[in-house]
This record gives sequence, structure tokens and C-alpha cells, in this order.
Amino acid sequence: MSKKYIIALDQGTTSSRSVLFDQNGKQIAMEQQEFKQIFPHSGWVEHDPQEILDSQLNTFQNLIKNNNVAIKSIAGIGITNQRETTVVWNKSTGKAIYNAIVWQDKRTASICEDLKNNDLEEYVKKNTGLVIDSYFSGTKIKWILDNVDNARASAEKGELLFGTIDTWLLWNLTNGKVHATDYSNASRTMLFNINTLKWDEKLLKALDIPKNMLAKVHHSSHHFGNFEYKNHQIPIAGIAGDQQAALFGQACFEKGEAKNTYGTGCFLLMNTGTKPQYSKNGLLTTIAWGIDNKVYYALEGSVFIAGAAIQWLRDGLQIIDTAEESETIAKQLTGDNPVYVVPAFAGLGAPYWDMYARGAIFGLTRDTGKEHLVKATLDSLAYQSKDLINAMQEDCNTQLTSLTVDGGASANNVLMQFQADILNCTVNRPKNTESTALGAAYLAGISVGLWKQNDILKTKTIEHTFTPEMENTKREKLYKGWQKAVKRSMNWEDE
Repeated sequence: MSKKYIIALDQGTTSSRSVLFDQNGKQIAMEQQEFKQIFPHSGWVEHDPQEILDSQLNTFQNLIKNNNVAIKSIAGIGITNQRETTVVWNKSTGKAIYNAIVWQDKRTASICEDLKNNDLEEYVKKNTGLVIDSYFSGTKIKWILDNVDNARASAEKGELLFGTIDTWLLWNLTNGKVHATDYSNASRTMLFNINTLKWDEKLLKALDIPKNMLAKVHHSSHHFGNFEYKNHQIPIAGIAGDQQAALFGQACFEKGEAKNTYGTGCFLLMNTGTKPQYSKNGLLTTIAWGIDNKVYYALEGSVFIAGAAIQWLRDGLQIIDTAEESETIAKQLTGDNPVYVVPAFAGLGAPYWDMYARGAIFGLTRDTGKEHLVKATLDSLAYQSKDLINAMQEDCNTQLTSLTVDGGASANNVLMQFQADILNCTVNRPKNTESTALGAAYLAGISVGLWKQNDILKTKTIEHTFTPEMENTKREKLYKGWQKAVKRSMNWEDE
């Protein structure tokens, strides 16, 4: 039998990657390319959609070239993407009419306030599973239609299309033939009804968004269309938003199984089965994936700034040269760290949902050095994850005994040990921490018949288990300090 491969296109917030998996689900190679972060005003975050597309295509081409992959041996492509980031483009020219507005962007806070004033909070929660927040795509589309010349008139004539990044890539890879998304991405727009599995007319009306802009919604493991590359038709056979893809990649197929991804943000998801479960603690109810004509749901807690805080130490403060160096520097700290960093650069996500919170550092003294700041920044990822897990445990009336982790920062042993300590539970790091790409590859591989879902469970291996070593009194004291710091960073910006 000739070798078969799946390629995952992993389009993230700071870089585009293409990852090659063999027919056993083993990662063979990866190509990565960073792209520009655009900050036109305070609280605004944009990307150039063309640069996203170009960087994604470059990594795909480099992966094929550098690994001598025969095009005909590629059984399928899976796409996973930064979610909520919003692109609006002209369907005749194929050009975006404005930069992509990134999920971290805060410019639509006032539109969110208007929706709240119109008593839509309960409706949004019940029908989309989300909270009204500038994080989601719906208000970003409205902003583009209201602020770009002729955009609204063009949209009403049916000349414009909206997509999250998966849709933008799919449309371009299929030469404009396919305008589609999957259930997981649709459920992040604040426009999709997760009960009826249709675009929600009431919310489209409230935001004045023409329905003709919206993509067709399919299961996550589905033949969406073909990418014609060097005279070969490669099936695009799986799509899922990055966090849902990571949940699938971690093989959290059973109700109650959870994972935490430490990427640009930090995202904790728990599979809740085939019925949506609603939170009393500010967590989101979201669609995990659609497969085999069934839709699965998850509870999700989002920390907006995680790995991005380590990037800030590197690029903003310039006190580390590489992200990896944060582990070495944090290890130099002996004794307790009195410093807390609250990285609310883009407001606070669950369970606080404060668009007006801003980043802060507390507990500085004359002898505070860079090792204190580095360790406090790493600790903030673990504290924020604990906030989410506390909320999730309360919602599900369950005690988490272990947590599976993935994403770039999960490689940091200092952070993972502190995470186990502050949670008082074991933390399992699998051999392959690139679960986002792996999940997209699995969804595509299942769709093209390369694997069955049960095969995936056999390939899951744990590389390291971190067990808690901290005393209870110390754990409680540290977490109390964190909660105090968060409280003082909240509502910093005037509404």
C-alpha cells in the first residue's frame, strides 16, 4: 500500500502553520510563518487577510517541497483556525474590504452595550450559548458594514461575503467555489442558533447583517470542496475552530473529559455530550464538533491573554530573548514570589467577562527583579486556568482529578508544575502537544476513510505527568492574592 498523508492547515493568531501527518496519525514535519499584528488604535487588533492567506500557502508549499511529498499521496486537508476573527470580502474581486478584525479586538464594546440595553443578554445566552462580548464575530461584522465606505449598500446587494478565517481560506483554496464553515466555527459568531443549528434571524436583525453574507454550515468532518494543486484535486475534508480541534485531537470524546490549551490565549474545554449544557458561572456553551450526523457540545472558558503575555515579556518589555528562556529565568527565583501580573491586555474573559479591565502588576518592591516578573507572568496562566476550572466544576457538579494540556506554553515545566500545584490535581502532557493541528487532521482523515474515530484512542500517549507538591495553606494564600489582584484590575477603563 502506498503511503498516505493528511496535511493540517493550522491558521493561528500570530502564525500560520502546515503540519504533515502520516497514515498512523504521527506528526512528520511542520512549517511555520509569523505574520504582522496590526494595532491601529488602543484596543484595536487587526490582521491583513491577504497576508494570512499567503503565509498559509507558503507553509503548505514549503512542507511539500522540504519533505518530498508526492501530491497524489495527500489523502486530505484539515483546516483549523483562530476563531471569531472576522473577514468581509467582495465576492467578485475576492479582495477583503477591510483588514481582518481579530478576536482580541475591543472596538465593538459600545455595540455590545447597545445589545445589552435592548435586553438581548438572556436571548443570546440561550440561543447561541455565548455572552454579549466584543470577542465574537457578530459585532465585528456590524462595525465593518457601518464604517467602511459603501459596505452596507454592497452587502444588501449581495456583493459581500463574511467568513471566519476557515471560511476565508476555504473560499480561496477552492477558487471562490465554496463559501462554507463548520458547526464549531459558526457557533462562535454570536449569530448561530446552537439549538436549531441555523443562523439566528433575530440576531441578524438586531445587528442589521444581511443573511446573504453568511456561509453554509456543515459537520466538522465533511468533504467541503477540493484544493486544486499542481493538477491534483486534494479534498478539504475537515474544519474546526482551534480549541474544538484541540479537544478532538486530545481524544476527549466522552462527556466530562477536558483539556486546556496554552496558546496565544488559554482555552479550557469540557465535552458535555450531545446536549448543550448552560453555565451559571460565565462559561460559554459552544458546539464542539459535528461528526457522523451528530452534533457534540462543550463548556468553554476563555483566557484572552496567555502565551501572548510571554510574547509581551519578549517583545514589549524585552526582558527575555525567547519564550523558552522564561522557564530558565523563573527557575532562578527562590522562595515565594510576592508579585502578581494580571495580563488583562484585552479585558478579562471567563468567569469575569470584563471588557474594561486592563493589565496590571501588583506587589512590586525595591528588590523586584526580572525573574519575579517572568515567574508572575507564567503563574498568571495557571491562576486564570484555575478560575475557569473552579467555574466548570461548579457548573457540572464534578471534581476534576486530572487535566490534559497542550499548546506551546505546555512545554514549560515550571508552568506545568505550578498548574498542578495551584489546582491540586495531576496535569498530563501528551507526547504530541500540537493537538490543534492533530484534531483537524483526524477530522479530515475520518472523512476520507483513512481512520475511524476509535483508532485515535489507541495512538494517545502521555509524555509527562505533573503531580501537586504544594501545601494547602500556601495554595490558598497564593490564590487569594491572585483574586485580590484581579479585582483591582477590573473596570479600569471608563465604559
